[in-house]
Amino acid sequence: MTAGRLDRLRGTAAPRRHDARAIAALAANPGCHRRAVLDGAGVDKQRVAAHVGFPARFGRSQFAISRGNAFEAQVKANGCAELLRLLRELLGLSIPEVAYDDLEQVAGQDGLDLRYARSRHLLGRAATSGRGGTFFDHPLLRLDVAGQPVWLEPDLIAFQVAGRFHVVEIKSFAVVDGQADPAKVSAAAVQAAVYVLALRQLMADLGHDPEIVSHDAVLVCPENFSNQPVAHLLDVRKQLRVLRRQLDRMARIDDLLARLPPELTFDLAFDSTGTPTRDPAELVEALNAVPARYTPECLATCELAYFCRHEARGCTAALGRTVREELGGVETVAEVLGLAAGTRPADGEQAEVAALLQTAARLRAEVLS
Repeated sequence: MTAGRLDRLRGTAAPRRHDARAIAALAANPGCHRRAVLDGAGVDKQRVAAHVGFPARFGRSQFAISRGNAFEAQVKANGCAELLRLLRELLGLSIPEVAYDDLEQVAGQDGLDLRYARSRHLLGRAATSGRGGTFFDHPLLRLDVAGQPVWLEPDLIAFQVAGRFHVVEIKSFAVVDGQADPAKVSAAAVQAAVYVLALRQLMADLGHDPEIVSHDAVLVCPENFSNQPVAHLLDVRKQLRVLRRQLDRMARIDDLLARLPPELTFDLAFDSTGTPTRDPAELVEALNAVPARYTPECLATCELAYFCRHEARGCTAALGRTVREELGGVETVAEVLGLAAGTRPADGEQAEVAALLQTAARLRAEVLS
């Protein structure tokens, strides 16, 4: 029944497959019902946003993609010799023999099922024997999201002889004097947590202890202003907890669907040429039927962010999580201004916030005068 309801929400389009970036974005705003419902149904949010006049304006440039690919190739050159040096120093490894398995293709084929079966076999053999695998390049993993299998492809998984797997994320942003852009590091940590979760699920399916997959992911970046790679450990336990909660929530999507009108659909009604024919105003009405939880951070992670920002105009949510939490219970900017000026009566829940706002307004007026 749930599958049929999700199909109706999506309409005639094929379900959009999730990737690690999309799953990581779920953790960025776990309280957004709109994203949970649309992602659970596999709706193409980019096409929906464009059709209602708010196309997404984010994405990686071709230059950034090319730079990232070149750096990854450099790190993996000569059977990952440079990466092996970094891991030996970082993890204290002593590896007498190194095995390298490239799983991007199997017997010249790149079919997902074949690659997954091969990845499952090699990773399972390494976990069973403690030998037989050191580097697994582009293994294919699988994670269930709202009942749908999602294919995931980490940059690389390094197997430690001591008996633990480490997910390796290779990124092209620089680490300068031991510091990197916090937002980029945070995004890399969440993405690595997705791979750790998928690999732990694989190990559990094979009858192994999921904890043999380390919660410390390895982040490899250029050091300073050169292309010389440097490796750091990322503890992704916090990100794992958030991901598990959100994925569990999507698995129980029936609770969210029960609150929606039974006739609701986000179908774009494509014609024979692939052009959407759905009335944009009707689609906006459908989107408004599902509550959103907009924050400015959504602009970097969600295709519907510009639509939700427009919808949230005049709301305290549009000012960011910190402001919204400080003004708990005050939903609109107009209410904030009224409470600060004393022209709006405060109910019992708003009394403390009103007092703080009036104090802030008084201090601001004193400073400006």
